[in-house]
Amino acid sequence: MESRRLSILCSHLRPGSGPAPTRQILVSRSICDANQRPSDSDEGSDQNDCVFCKIIRGESPAFKIYEDDVCLCILDTHPLSRGHSLIIPRSHFPSLKATPPDVVAAMCSKVPFISSAIMKATGSDSFNLLVNNGTAAGQVIFHTHIHIIPRKALDCLWASESLRRRPLNIDQEASRLADHVREQLSLSVNSKDIKNEGSSLTGN
Repeated sequence: MESRRLSILCSHLRPGSGPAPTRQILVSRSICDANQRPSDSDEGSDQNDCVFCKIIRGESPAFKIYEDDVCLCILDTHPLSRGHSLIIPRSHFPSLKATPPDVVAAMCSKVPFISSAIMKATGSDSFNLLVNNGTAAGQVIFHTHIHIIPRKALDCLWASESLRRRPLNIDQEASRLADHVREQLSLSVNSKDIKNEGSSLTGN
């Protein structure tokens, strides 16, 4: 699994560059949330084999730089840059879609605080915020996590940054795409409203 993860991440880098390993130590034991919510039947949803769940339970080593009741932040063991870190929820959710909005909000609310500390500690002036959601997007560990990747000017970390971006064609295809996305959003909102209404009726 680790080799696949590295090959996916390294495919974004310049040829010849590679992730630098970092030494690990066993840190303070954390208790995995006993009241974990049920998650979707996505890939890798087995909590017993999840490397992040093992870290949260104190069964695997990690460099922990922040933790609270909802999430923790650790240094990535195969960083793309010095200070590359991961924010992970204590409860196991295999994808961003399966992660409750309040958990996502709690994780994202820590980004300015944690990223500022990482940038100061590494002498960086910028950072990428990244979520690999799904196999095609490069997700290898199926426990929701957010990457904070410190950046410096001219580090040329992503090969894609040298690619010339094409402007959006303002045509019927773009209009149809926007309409289709709005339609899906509307269906999603209506579905949630129906579910909430059903719950309310049941409660009565």
